[in-house]
Amino acid sequence: MSEPEQGGHPAPPPTPDAEPPAQPPQDAEPPREETVPLGVRVEPTGHGPVDSQLRRLEDADHLAVSGHLEVYEDVHRGLRDTLTALDRPVPRS
Repeated sequence: MSEPEQGGHPAPPPTPDAEPPAQPPQDAEPPREETVPLGVRVEPTGHGPVDSQLRRLEDADHLAVSGHLEVYEDVHRGLRDTLTALDRPVPRS
């Protein structure tokens, strides 16, 4: 007798002519990491330093996924520096 499934109904017996799921050949190459541009565009903010960092994000569009992290970290660092500069006192003359 087959084991009951959740809900108390018995599981159907396996059919003898059912094919097992297809397995990739053992010598097959792993899938290649393709770079397909997403076409993400950023809207200018009107603040030059921020806009230049946001434009840098477009560089990631032409990189493999493995290269995105470096761009994102660079942009994050630049944006953080821009925000920090806003807190610095402006020297008075």
